[in-house]
Amino acid sequence: MGNREILRAENLTKIYPGGVLANYDVNFSINEGEIHALVGENGAGKSTLMKCLFGIEEITDGKIFLNGEELHLKGSQDAIRHGIGMVQQNMMLVPSLTVAENLVLGMEPRRGVLIDKKRCIEDAKAISEKYNLKIDAEKRVRDISVGMKQKLEILKTMYRGAKIIILDEPTAVLAPQETRDLFQQLLKLKEGGYTIIFISHKLNEVKYLCDRLTVLKAGRTMGTYNVAEVTEEDISRKMVGRDVSISYEKTPGKFGVPLLRADGVQYKDKFGVEILKNISFSLRSGEILGVAGIEGNGQMEMLNIITGNLRPSCGTVRYRDMDLTRASIRKIRDEGIAHISEDRFYNGSAPELSLRNNLIAIGLRRFTNRLGMLDGRQIKQYCEACVKEYQIVTHSLDVPIKSLSGGNIQKAIVAREFTNDPEIIVLNQPTRGVDIGAMEFIHKKILEMRERQKSIILLSSDLTELKALSDRIIVVYQGRVVGVIDHVQDATEEELGLYMLGLKQDPEEKLATA
Repeated sequence: MGNREILRAENLTKIYPGGVLANYDVNFSINEGEIHALVGENGAGKSTLMKCLFGIEEITDGKIFLNGEELHLKGSQDAIRHGIGMVQQNMMLVPSLTVAENLVLGMEPRRGVLIDKKRCIEDAKAISEKYNLKIDAEKRVRDISVGMKQKLEILKTMYRGAKIIILDEPTAVLAPQETRDLFQQLLKLKEGGYTIIFISHKLNEVKYLCDRLTVLKAGRTMGTYNVAEVTEEDISRKMVGRDVSISYEKTPGKFGVPLLRADGVQYKDKFGVEILKNISFSLRSGEILGVAGIEGNGQMEMLNIITGNLRPSCGTVRYRDMDLTRASIRKIRDEGIAHISEDRFYNGSAPELSLRNNLIAIGLRRFTNRLGMLDGRQIKQYCEACVKEYQIVTHSLDVPIKSLSGGNIQKAIVAREFTNDPEIIVLNQPTRGVDIGAMEFIHKKILEMRERQKSIILLSSDLTELKALSDRIIVVYQGRVVGVIDHVQDATEEELGLYMLGLKQDPEEKLATA
């Protein structure tokens, strides 16, 4: 680990229009050649601080120094010119272009007025070999793995000259083997003199990878620590002010008959590409059925078919005695199937509408009186009860939901769906991007629904989460169910990773029992 300070934020304050205080008097510094973690609850100000350091947001007060000289950033291109790069959680790649074309986008080598495609490929191969981040330069981005996309994003920053790389939740969608591969490559970059800011809610990753960490809470820096000198429990206490655990004592399952059954479900996308290939499984009453798989293998489409957001090419989805294969979203909801979408900002909520309106969005009939008018008093009581029970941090029911932190938006969505008394709950990445305290809270609410004999489908890229909550796990690879894990506690993350990467598959007779 280097000792020379390379980047420093001094008394940095960021206030958004309307007086919203995101960062206040933040002091944050990183040393050359270290991997430095930034941790904190949702809404702690981590993303805002990084956006300020990358020039996306203009600071309200304070100073930023690079190599001892004050830096005045007018935008991200300014940051890139000064050797600061950022890989955001939502990868900024163009699926229809090749790996090489994405790498050089905006900086294309040219031969006269034309793009030199041969040189693009040569540049991609050269930088890939130089930093041992192996990519297939000539493949379309839509055809490569998530792990390769993550490598490509890192190489993009380095191609543009970055020596300081900000990584925002880089392992959120990776299999355990891909995560280990990425970490080995990040450690090699560190050895090569690169400096990395690592934002993660996974404290085991912070402990394994990082040299130092800085804790943010309520927009303020709470301290910087040597990772070797603090435990995961120490870090969580510094983040949320108490001990946090994602290990739960579950009561033995009381599983009833299958409530929902998918048989032979197939799906082709708008380009005619076969995404799902004969998917079959059942969900019993009172069961949490985990779904594992690397992003892009069809599991999200499978959930969208169950919830009416997509139509299968063939096959059926049955709930009790009803065929829901062609049913509308409204019909499916009315039958008691709730859905918490992966994208909380656009599919799970109406960002511009108030917290109040988002909470009542799917249950308006509950609040309508005999005259057909909404009962404002009843709505207020319900919303206040949700805020209290689900610990939603807000100063008003009337603020736009987009002004809340990601974790509080997610708790509001969970409150809305869980209080509507569903029979089946389809959960798509319910804790992605939320802090460890919010994660623990949502987990406990999921287990409460299980205690009430509700049936749950849980899709998650967090294998620790799947193992902690699921009664069974099915693994999806290339549009097929390839594994059925009945004894979840006995399964290792390594074993699940082998299924997810297509290196292991159960025999057909076992898959038939899914």
